[in-house]
Amino acid sequence: MSSGLAVPASAAPVRDSSPELPFTFNRAGYPIAGDLPEHLRPWRDRPTRWENISPDSATSYLDAEGVVQYRTGFGQPGYDHPVAQIQFGLGCVTSYRTETDASRKALFLLRAEAQARRLIDRRVEVRDAWYFPYPFDYTHSTHSGVDYRAPWYSGMAQGEAISLFIQLAQLAGVGEEQRARYRQAADAAFASLLRGDDGHPWVVHKDAAGYLWIQEYPGDRPGTGDFTYNGMIFAMFGLWDYYTATGSETARALYDGSATTMARYFPLLRNTRWHSYYCQTHRIPAPTYHQHHINLFRQLHHQTGSPDFAHHTDTLTDDFPAPQLSKGSTVAFGAGTHTLCRFDTKADGGWHSGAQDALLETQKVTFERATQAPASMRRRIQDRGIYYLIDAGAYKGWWVGEIWPQSYLMGQYLTTGYHHQRTITFPGGNKDVDVYRFADDGTDASVRTVSFAHPSNAPADRRAIVNGRPMFRITAGALTGYWVPATSVTAASAPALLPPS
Repeated sequence: MSSGLAVPASAAPVRDSSPELPFTFNRAGYPIAGDLPEHLRPWRDRPTRWENISPDSATSYLDAEGVVQYRTGFGQPGYDHPVAQIQFGLGCVTSYRTETDASRKALFLLRAEAQARRLIDRRVEVRDAWYFPYPFDYTHSTHSGVDYRAPWYSGMAQGEAISLFIQLAQLAGVGEEQRARYRQAADAAFASLLRGDDGHPWVVHKDAAGYLWIQEYPGDRPGTGDFTYNGMIFAMFGLWDYYTATGSETARALYDGSATTMARYFPLLRNTRWHSYYCQTHRIPAPTYHQHHINLFRQLHHQTGSPDFAHHTDTLTDDFPAPQLSKGSTVAFGAGTHTLCRFDTKADGGWHSGAQDALLETQKVTFERATQAPASMRRRIQDRGIYYLIDAGAYKGWWVGEIWPQSYLMGQYLTTGYHHQRTITFPGGNKDVDVYRFADDGTDASVRTVSFAHPSNAPADRRAIVNGRPMFRITAGALTGYWVPATSVTAASAPALLPPS
C-alpha cells in the first residue's frame, strides 16, 4: 500500500519543528486563506433564526440566564451542553452581523454573550488551559467506547469555543472590557489544543502514523478515541478564526496538520457510492451526516484554497447527492423504451434502513417521441445508480435511472462554486470533446467539439449536475462560459492516500 502524502499543489511535505508545539506531526503545507469574503467564513452558513431565539423543545430550552440547556425530554432536568451552547451562540453572532432591526440585533448579542459567559464561568482550569466540561453522563447508542461519566471533555467543544470567543471579540457592539475577556478566553481555550495526551484532560494527539487528531470523543487511554471527522473539522474552524485574528504561527501549524490528516484519511471517511462514515473507529455509514461532510469539505476548500478538498466535495456529492428537488423539476425522456422501477422506500421516496431500497417491481414503457415528466427526488438507490422519482402523471411513484441522453434531469443542480478556481485539463491526442452552452430552461443553446494535440488547461469556477451529467464551467479563454462534462477532462487535485499499513 502506498505511503505517499497528500500534498497540495506547489507545496512540499515538511515536518513542524516549532518549539511552541507539544509534538511534531505530519504537515503537507496547507495554507490558510484569510481573505475570504464574509459569507464564506466559518459559521456564517448557520445563523440562528429569529423564531429560534428562545428555544423550547424536548431536547433544549433556555434557563433563567438565557443559556441553552440540554435535556432528554420535556420535564427532564437540564444540563449545560458546551457544543449546543457554542453553536447557538455562534448562530446568534452570525445573525447579529446581518440583522438590521436594533432590538433584534441587541437580543442576538445578548444571547451570544450569555452562552460565552456560561462557558467562562464553568470552565475548568488545568494544564495551563481552559476546558469546558460536559456535566452529564453520556453513552453513545452505537459507538462502543464512547461511554463517559461526568465531567468529560471534547475537542469539538474546545475548538468551537475558540470561534465563539474570537468572533464575539470582533463585534463592534462589544465593549472593550468584554472584548479583552473574550480574547483571554480564546487564548486559554487555544492552549488546550497544545496539550497532548500525556495528561488529563486531553483532546489532541497524533496517531501511530504521525497524523494530528483533535478528538471529539477522546478515549479512556492516551491515543485512543472515536476519530470523528465532522467534530474535528468544526474544531479546525476555531484554528482558522484564531489564526486570522492573531496571526499565530502555532495555530497555522495546527490547522495545516489537521488539514493534512483530513486529506490523508479521506479514503476512510468515504463509503463509495453511499453515505460516508461518521468516524474512523467504527466506520458506520451516517445518512444524517453525509451532507454535513459535503459542506464541511467545501469549507476546507474555501479556507485553504486547495483543490484537494474541492475534489473531496465533488466525490461525496456524487456518492450520495442531496436527494430533494425543487418544485417544477423535470425529467426529459428520449424516444424509445425505458425501464421504470418501484423500490421499497419511505413514503416520500427517502431511504430507510429496514428496506434498503429493495426492488419491488419493474415495467418497460415506450415513447414514440421525446417527452417529459415532473420529479420530486434525485437520489442514489442502494447498490444501484442515480434514479429520479416521478411525482405526477401516469407513472407517479415510479423511478427511472439517470442515463444521459435517454433520461435526465433538465437544468442545473447541486452547484458547487469554487471560490478558488480549479484547473481542468483537456486530453491531448486530438481527442474530440464536446462543450456546451445552456439556455435558461436547461436546453442546449450551442454545442462545440474541440480537440487539442497536447493536454490543454482551463480554469473552472464551478461544478454542477447539468442535464444529468457532472460538468465544469470554464471561465477564461475561447471557451469562456462553456460547460464540459467532468468525464471528458481531469480536474487538478492531489489524491488522498491511505496511511501506511
